[in-house]
This record gives sequence, C-alpha cells and structure tokens, in this order.
Amino acid sequence: MPLMDHLRELRSRVVKAALFIAVGVVVGFVVFDPVWEALQAPYCRLPAEVRDGGDGCELIFTGIFDPFFLKFKVAVVVGLLITTPFWLYQLWAFIAPALRGREKRYTYFFVAAAVPLFLAGSGLAYYITGLALEVLFGFATEDMVAMITITNYLNYMILMILVFGFAFVAPLIVVLLNLLGVVSHAGLARWRRLIIFAIFVVSAMVTPAEPISMLALAVPLIVLFEVAELFCLVHDRRRGGGELGELDDDEISPLDDDEPAADADRKR
Repeated sequence: MPLMDHLRELRSRVVKAALFIAVGVVVGFVVFDPVWEALQAPYCRLPAEVRDGGDGCELIFTGIFDPFFLKFKVAVVVGLLITTPFWLYQLWAFIAPALRGREKRYTYFFVAAAVPLFLAGSGLAYYITGLALEVLFGFATEDMVAMITITNYLNYMILMILVFGFAFVAPLIVVLLNLLGVVSHAGLARWRRLIIFAIFVVSAMVTPAEPISMLALAVPLIVLFEVAELFCLVHDRRRGGGELGELDDDEISPLDDDEPAADADRKR
C-alpha cells in the first residue's frame, strides 16, 4: 500500500478505537460509585489512628474542578479496561497484514497471556497498597493529622495499578521476542545479573519510598523473568540453537562430527 493509504487506514482504526473507548467512558460514569468505593477501600481499611484518628475515611479536595476530574479519570480508566478487546483488535487489524503466519500465531498467544498477567499485577497492586500506606503513614508523629486529597490518592492508586499491571506483562514481551528470533537465551543469560539489578532499580523508582511495594514488584518480576528465560532456553534448543546458541559472537563453533570428513579425505 502507498504511504497515504497506510495513513488513512491508521486514521480509520484510531477513530474506531476512540469510539469504543468513548462508549466505555460513558459506562465508567454510570458505574463510578462502586468503582470509587472499591478504589477507596484500601485507605478505609487502615486503622483509624493511622489515618486521621476519626471513624470515617473521608478524602478532601482543594480545587473547584477536583470532583469532576475524579469522576473523569475513573471513567477513563474503566473505559479503557472494559473496551480492551475492541481497541486491541483495531491495533491488531492494522498490524496483522504485515505479519507472516507464524508471527500471527505468536501475537495471538501474546494477547491471550497478557490479559491475565496484567490483571494479576493489578490485583497485587490493589492488595499491597493498603500495606504500603500503613508503612508510609507510620512515619507520622502523634501530633500529625492525615488530610489526603482525592486527586493525590487517586493518582497514587492508578499509578500503582498500571505500573504493576504493565510490569507483569514485560517478561511476556521477552518470550515474544524470542519466538520471533530477536532475543536468544544466550543473550539473556549473559545479561542476567544486570537485568535483575535493573528490575530492583526500576521497582524502587516507580513505587513509593518504602520496601514493601518495591519488593512486591521486584520479586514477582524476577520470578517471571526467570520463567521467561527458561522458556527461551527450551525454545532455542527445540529450534536447533542448542550448542551454537550458547556461543559468543566471536567464538568458533565446533564440528558436530569429524569422522565423516576424515573418511571422505581418505576416499579421495
């Protein structure tokens, strides 16, 4: 296809995806109350003395438009989540014509596995948030009173849920790249220590400054990475990488069988 036809196709897919998301946002406004109650639950489960010393778990707002932006952000997140199959299909329909048959099967596997991994990461973030808040609020002295704004709390919850969800999908991308022949097990094994170190650094950067959230993100990621590396090892050996896949770029590979070559020389 010419470039302009590609751009028209992209525009058509983006418009269709945006329409689906818009419908999802409307649904998000309708179901706002139960969704917000669920998002607020980790904060409400904190002991009263940890929060504000009172019986309630109210969050305050300081801006005129804060209540509207609260509902809008929640509705957008809900809309993106419930319409995921639809806008992912539009993305897939735009990319699929450029893929070969085997690559298409790999992407089907990726989409099927990415959804439960993302939900698992988001669920872990939702569970760990209460513990993280309790640790962070534990640094407050007795004369301090917690007055958390709605915007601050919602941004924190959305960040945690999205970071954990997408982080759990990252090892699956490694598997997909291995299936496509871009990444080998030998390369992953060579950089294993650096990758584990990078996981801890990134986990410390994207989570609050307390050890519970960092370890809750880093440890499962390392386990998932090791599983992905094991998959790459098995796949490379089945594909025929075996001994050759473990060699460095500047290392000479050994001959598999020297005897037939020697017999051929004697016959000459």
